[in-house]
Amino acid sequence: MHDLVIDNARIVDGTGAPTRTGGVAVSGGRITAVGIGPGEAARDRLNARGLVLAPGFIDPHTHYDAQVAWDPLLTCSSWHGITSVVMGNCGVGVAPCRPQAREVLMGDLVNVEAIPLDVMRRGIGWEWESFGEYMDALGRRPLGINVAPLVPLTPLRHYVLGEASVDRAATAEETATLGRLFGEALDAGAFGLSTTILQNHVGDQGRPLASRLASADELRALCGAMRARGRGVIEAANTSLPDRVTDDEYATLKLLVDESRRPVTYLAVFARPGRPPGAHEEVVQRMAPLLGRERAVPQVSCRPLRIQFTLKNPFIFATMATWGQAFNRTEVEQRALYASEGFRTQWKEEMERRRIFRGQWRRITVRDAAGAEALALSGKSVAEIAEARGQDPADTILDIALADGLETLFDFPVMNQDPEGVRPLVTDPRFLIGLSDGGAHVDQLCDAGYATYLLGKWVRERQALSLEEGVRRLTSEVATFFGIPDRGVIAPGRVADLVLFDPDTVDDVAPEYVHDLPGGGKRLVAQARGIHATLVNGQVLYRDGAHTGAWPGAVLRHRG
Repeated sequence: MHDLVIDNARIVDGTGAPTRTGGVAVSGGRITAVGIGPGEAARDRLNARGLVLAPGFIDPHTHYDAQVAWDPLLTCSSWHGITSVVMGNCGVGVAPCRPQAREVLMGDLVNVEAIPLDVMRRGIGWEWESFGEYMDALGRRPLGINVAPLVPLTPLRHYVLGEASVDRAATAEETATLGRLFGEALDAGAFGLSTTILQNHVGDQGRPLASRLASADELRALCGAMRARGRGVIEAANTSLPDRVTDDEYATLKLLVDESRRPVTYLAVFARPGRPPGAHEEVVQRMAPLLGRERAVPQVSCRPLRIQFTLKNPFIFATMATWGQAFNRTEVEQRALYASEGFRTQWKEEMERRRIFRGQWRRITVRDAAGAEALALSGKSVAEIAEARGQDPADTILDIALADGLETLFDFPVMNQDPEGVRPLVTDPRFLIGLSDGGAHVDQLCDAGYATYLLGKWVRERQALSLEEGVRRLTSEVATFFGIPDRGVIAPGRVADLVLFDPDTVDDVAPEYVHDLPGGGKRLVAQARGIHATLVNGQVLYRDGAHTGAWPGAVLRHRG
């Protein structure tokens, strides 16, 4: 007798094969039969009533390393049929970590991923030092869905170099230690390495993020640990602009590909505002000698990228040296800084000298505010307000924020705004669809519903992908790339991570603010539409949008 039979399903198995109808049986957490009739005996049954049954979706780009400590369901991702997440991306995370480095690692996450410091202080238990101990600690906690951790380079460099990690490259002895510790993390089951060289990734106290200072020798040592074991992947935030690649960016990616001999996914390819559809091919062709499923795979987003921000966390200006002094400061210190003529003059001179951010002020609008004066500006662009006031827009955005106690919420549509520009990204087989950033930028954006968005917008509405291909891009493609074991396909013997959804209604819902972080902190969340049931490791996690009370998730370990 089976543990569970799902009857009357439209089975989309994750391989891209045509849809078929029938039932799926589950026992012991694994799929035992596919395409069966309704007569099979089972302890529990779920009638699909003709809905689509697919493998659970796998998100390749999340930052739940901190959130998993207080939210074992990993919302919002789990609401959208996501059953496994790859986390530890972009070179930042919470392990490995010595006790004296905890504040630094949290400061890094504040500045790079916009996770509130007070929330992390309340929510993280810090039951580990090594990366293996971190994975063990995760395994002792209840989990709703599966987590597949990457080793972020910034905490690893902090662990080995201490305070010097933000000032210099490692010595030969330190480099050997980095390679050894990373190898131990791989042996413990880590899925690979993540790093960043992006200038807007600013670390604690506005200093360069430690991974940005890693030398070529350090990267070779880390890649060597992967090459020696013949397993693991690399995620690299490696290209600062969507339409060109610098020589340094190309050289870094080539080193990672050549030295590791393992798959590398790099960030990111976007449709840039004002450019015609297909303009991204310029940068892709520059990378062409490195591309391939066993080499480098660009990661893309299927959603418009828009950021909501306040000047309490000026992430949007992190590439500018002037703004380094504004990070990790109290509100009183920030207000004094923003009001000072010295800061304003320095910022304007930097913008003029570097020829950056010009023309962006018409795209940045006031979305919300605490006070009536700023709220009255809602919907207006910074450029409009500046013109009405006869001001430089740089002064205008600072004055609006200062008058509102730095609570003004600005909206900035950054990339992927034109669907016709995004279409070739979504349909290109050279690319990996992801970039949800789940768990990060919690009060700035919420793209955790990218899977339901893909199925609703790009499969059903725009018909850019067939249903079978859309599901494949969300499941087996990701599982194969990252080496996630026994997942991503509906077949006998595979793990029963499954999602049941209505292809006629599946979509995500516009994000809204809630106050559900530790201490009542605010974040943006996006609900799902059309997801009827989610199974993880053979157990029903959600049924009709409600958590069943089960905790079937697991810490996945890469064993090659």
